[in-house]
Amino acid sequence: MSPQAARLHAALPQTQCTRCGYPDCAGYAEAIASGEAAINQCPPGGQEGVARLAQLTGRPELPLNPGNGVEGPRRMAVIDEDWCIGCTLCLDACPTDAILGGNKHMHTVIEPYCTGCELCVPVCPVDCIALENATGDRTGWKAWGEAQAAEALRRYQARLARKVQEDADHAARMERKAQQKLADLPGLTQGAEGAELARKKAVIEAALARARAKRSA
Repeated sequence: MSPQAARLHAALPQTQCTRCGYPDCAGYAEAIASGEAAINQCPPGGQEGVARLAQLTGRPELPLNPGNGVEGPRRMAVIDEDWCIGCTLCLDACPTDAILGGNKHMHTVIEPYCTGCELCVPVCPVDCIALENATGDRTGWKAWGEAQAAEALRRYQARLARKVQEDADHAARMERKAQQKLADLPGLTQGAEGAELARKKAVIEAALARARAKRSA
């Protein structure tokens, strides 16, 4: 991230809601710095957020783009525990690991960590997640302070690191399985000849190559 993108990133609310059209706040900051994105695409930051970005970029302040959403109070996700089926889809969607639960067990939202990103709502197959006004009449940066933004960023970065480690662990397990299959190749290919033998060997070797590629990615 360039120094200018880093400054812009620090001025964003870190809700990671993707309403700006980018996968996270860092992606939006980089797009602004490169001239790809306008400074008025962050509804959680509101008009005050646009003013912050205008000051940092030297661009004229613009009204918030309604195509990205409207400024409003921060909303918090609330799960109707009577309807939750424990599918875990909302856990995967939450950018700050603010939802607690397990497979086939009821989920609940950890209120202080919810950024109001709303990403959990569309993935719920039973529509058991509602959004409640958490800040009354306060909107934009008045509803979301610097300390909350810093905590949200910390949790988002921790989640990204955990995902990277989980992917690496999964790739390592797949490689071990493929290596075991290669070790067991004589037994797996017993009785196979010619084209069938070559096919089985190719399948096992391709699986090992994919596992190694994922691990080194």
